[in-house]
Amino acid sequence: MALVLNDRVKETSTTAGTGTLDLDGAVTGFETFVAGIATTNTTYYCIAHQTEDEWEVGLGTVTDATPDTLSRDTVISSSNSDGKVDFTAGTLDVFCTFPASKTMDMALTTAGDTVYASAANTPARLAVGTGLYTLQTNSGGTLPEWAASPQSVMTATGDILYASGANTLAKLAVGSDTEVLTLASGVPSWAAAATGDITSVVAGTGLSGGATSGAATLNIDTTGVSAGSYTNTDLTVDAQGQITAASSGTAGVTAGFSIAMSIAL
Repeated sequence: MALVLNDRVKETSTTAGTGTLDLDGAVTGFETFVAGIATTNTTYYCIAHQTEDEWEVGLGTVTDATPDTLSRDTVISSSNSDGKVDFTAGTLDVFCTFPASKTMDMALTTAGDTVYASAANTPARLAVGTGLYTLQTNSGGTLPEWAASPQSVMTATGDILYASGANTLAKLAVGSDTEVLTLASGVPSWAAAATGDITSVVAGTGLSGGATSGAATLNIDTTGVSAGSYTNTDLTVDAQGQITAASSGTAGVTAGFSIAMSIAL
């Protein structure tokens, strides 16, 4: 079953009341509903009484039978306050039409509106959204809706975007200089940078310098030993491994020289 529209489909009927119409055949120059719409398909119809102020526009189903019939499934507008009309006995004109309320021109009333199907064969209007919002489907995946976009949430330089909940955008405003990004109750936040636990640097044995704040510099104390190259060196080393004294010594007697002297004697 499909919704079908066609031109020049018109018949008459003498069915009174509020029920399904028995169709009496095509008006001259027109074709029947079965020929133009086909059996089991739906179509938009208009029923107008030829002598009474009674009319109805709606959606109905065509059935190929003896006689052919048109059911009045959904009433869109009518002379009975848009309800189903209880037609008076007489001749009715029945023809295929396209209701004004189903046109996009009638649904779109404001610049930026969006038209969508709220149900089968039912156009609906989604009013234009807020500036910088984006179009998405709702949580049920059934209808379109407007939602905040990253551009609409981040309004200042340095803002940070995060999820405050499932599928929920939120903004963390830019923090102050030297602040650091941390978590508070599971969401991002700015906080002052933590300081270390070193309160001072003290120079130990053999060192000088140190500080209780800011940058600290340590220097190795001089030991009085002159820089240079020493021969047969005599060294003095303190407990910290520093050379505290150094001097060149006298070369000792070599083994070869001692042997030679013994032979000579």
